[in-house]
Amino acid sequence: MDTLPKIPYFKRLYKIQGNILASFFVFTIILMTSFFCYKKTFAPGPLKNSLTIVIPKGTRTTQIARLLAEHKIIDSPNFFHFLSRLNHEPLKAGEYTFYPWISAWEVLKILNEGRVVVHKFRVPEGLSTFEIVAKLNATPTLSGYIIDVPLEGTLLPSTYFFQYGEDRHTLLNRMEKAMQETLKILWESRDPNLPLQSPEEALILASIVEKETGQKDERRRIAAVFLNRLRKGMPLQADPTVIYGLTFGRKLLNRSLLKGDLKQESSHNTYLLSKLPPTPICNPGKSALEAVLHPLATKELFFVSNGAGGHHFSHSYTKHAKHHNELRKLRKTFAPSQD
Repeated sequence: MDTLPKIPYFKRLYKIQGNILASFFVFTIILMTSFFCYKKTFAPGPLKNSLTIVIPKGTRTTQIARLLAEHKIIDSPNFFHFLSRLNHEPLKAGEYTFYPWISAWEVLKILNEGRVVVHKFRVPEGLSTFEIVAKLNATPTLSGYIIDVPLEGTLLPSTYFFQYGEDRHTLLNRMEKAMQETLKILWESRDPNLPLQSPEEALILASIVEKETGQKDERRRIAAVFLNRLRKGMPLQADPTVIYGLTFGRKLLNRSLLKGDLKQESSHNTYLLSKLPPTPICNPGKSALEAVLHPLATKELFFVSNGAGGHHFSHSYTKHAKHHNELRKLRKTFAPSQD
């Protein structure tokens, strides 16, 4: 029986050693490559200071990688592109803020998850719709342009959050929806026997209360005074309605009201009207709406400034006139000298 020729011992040994060396070499290459990739992936990047950039919609991965490298956020655009392909998740467009020494991996995760910058747009209580629209149009991080101004009183003052490039009309629609929902909920829970026939009337009166006082703890009391006057068919005699009749919320009056202003006919002058004006005079906040729908229990019919940011309240005109004279004297005391 024939037998296979035996391989000499040393030849077998050399072959085994060669295989071991080749395997070791390959293992070393893999280990070094893995270490290099790990270091490039998780090591601190070159960014020295926080930086905010915008990645436009439709930007390709290669373009994003180059943009990041141009801003010194990452070292190598080619490696970042390679890392992104390994991750198999899309990079999202938007405005991003990157912190100092951020690693390529963290940059990738931020873009994968779309951790964009969130902006705030604050609408203070008491602004006119014209003023809110002007403020929106002047915000550079929004897109689009609002030409048609919504009706007065239809926007709810609050803080709204948005992302870079969001359309101004979208934000405006959110304000309108917020006012509709808030007014509906508050109207349904209103106190009984109010001299208001609709949510719209509540909105109108709330806008007057909003402009009459900046003191939160006075709103329910002022609302009660106006409601008491409406029950008796008395004119509200609210100075802010006169101002609105002169400016319609498009500008500041920039002067004190004159006696002649109180006699000037307009659709909103409540010195001449014995009812509510036809529209709100500003955009009231939730607190003013609540004050009108849940007023203080009082029979007071008058109030006047106390000269310190608040008001004096009274049931009778005699006492009201006394408070008015006190205010007039106080103003004369602090008036600048004509000498």
